[in-house]
Amino acid sequence: MRVKIGISPIAWQNDDLPDLTAAYSMEQALREAREIGYTGVERGRRMPQDTEGLRSYLEANDIALCGGWCSGALMERSVAEEIEAVRAQVAQFVALKSPCLVYAECSNTVQGDIGVPVNDRPKLSRDEIRVYAGKLSELAKWMDGQGMVLAYHHHMGSMIESQADIDALMAASAPEVTLLFDTGHLQFGGADVLGTLGKWGDRVRHVHFKDVREPVTRQVRGENQSFLDGVIAGAFTVPGDPEGCIDFQAVTDMLKGMDYSGWIVVEAEQDPAKAPPYEYSKMGYEHIIRICANSGLTVRH
Repeated sequence: MRVKIGISPIAWQNDDLPDLTAAYSMEQALREAREIGYTGVERGRRMPQDTEGLRSYLEANDIALCGGWCSGALMERSVAEEIEAVRAQVAQFVALKSPCLVYAECSNTVQGDIGVPVNDRPKLSRDEIRVYAGKLSELAKWMDGQGMVLAYHHHMGSMIESQADIDALMAASAPEVTLLFDTGHLQFGGADVLGTLGKWGDRVRHVHFKDVREPVTRQVRGENQSFLDGVIAGAFTVPGDPEGCIDFQAVTDMLKGMDYSGWIVVEAEQDPAKAPPYEYSKMGYEHIIRICANSGLTVRH
């Protein structure tokens, strides 16, 4: 049983808040990530978008593609329309041997709007989630037939954020709809981090290790701030940061117990002026190496 450790380049290149990371380049992100020890990176918008260009770009930095974001719009589109919208990305990820495509519904999310409080996110009834889960299942089955895993990203500011949302979506969807297990979004969303892994561990195919600074998340909720306000204020951080609150050793022990074998990806968007990307990414990597050793999880370098 082995895991690989990857990273999202978002600490160096924030797609939602590009001005925050304007002093950094994607080339620096990949070079420094690989120097630290990360062997995979999730796709960023400022990477080459064509398949062969992206392949060459990753190979030049000796780093693998370990996933990447897909903005879904199934609430607005038919399944057939959504298949056409994601077809090229699915084909690219298959060609580059990505373990999954990270899919989130973005047609109605408020996560990227700094003027809208995260508390004002869209909320669906259980019946509405059940209908959506049916469409998502069809999409995931199509992806599975192409050789790609759909990993659904529960996300702050989106219609699938809370524990009840996650449980309803997983219960109503086919097994082909797998769950991106994101510790930071679970904690921020008020969900049970370990309980979610215990309940839906058989559906987890991809993992994001992200910590949370609880005083900041309480402020975001209490002062009716946006998700992006929270990012700027430091809502998220890396595993191993003493300001975080998640017990990653307990999470890793559970992953070991469920025979998880896949990627653990560090994703922690922060203001680089307050949290230098290299320093914090190294902190996260070294912490994961330690807790994997404690749990008996072998890390593939």
